Amino acid sequence: MIDTLSAYLLPAIIMLFILSGIFKNVNIFDEFIKGAEEGLKTQLKIVPSIVALVLAVEMFEASGALDVITWGLQPLANAINMPAEVVPMMILRPISGGGAIALLNKTLQTYGPISKIGLMSSVMCGSSETTFYTIAVYYGACGVKKTRHTVIAALAADAAAAILSVIIVNLLL
Repeated sequence: MIDTLSAYLLPAIIMLFILSGIFKNVNIFDEFIKGAEEGLKTQLKIVPSIVALVLAVEMFEASGALDVITWGLQPLANAINMPAEVVPMMILRPISGGGAIALLNKTLQTYGPISKIGLMSSVMCGSSETTFYTIAVYYGACGVKKTRHTVIAALAADAAAAILSVIIVNLLL
């Protein structure tokens, strides 16, 4: 039943938009072309931000900075009962979604999905955002240059997600 419904749902929604446009006497094809042009313009505006962010993430990982920061945060992690193996996820998730997913995959293969480390990493990855990528894309598209308060608030939310991930997994295990 669900498979049949999902197979017909998207075409039905598209048909609903087309019929709505016809009913409202809208030139659907011209509007589609305008939307595609705007999408390409937006994409061209955000490409420099994305390229800079990807380059910065690669340099961050290749330089060993992740390892140094992980080592420096170890006393804090110990204070909140966070295993050392989870600290890189806490650092990497706000910076790189792809890097965080790759790290999560490696963690799950190494420690297992039901282990304390695997569960904490999974919850942390799922409950936080790729902050810098999101800011680069959305603010780059709008031309916003001053991101100071957004970055502080978003990193505070990421820190809360990390701490609560540790607390919740520790309570459940």
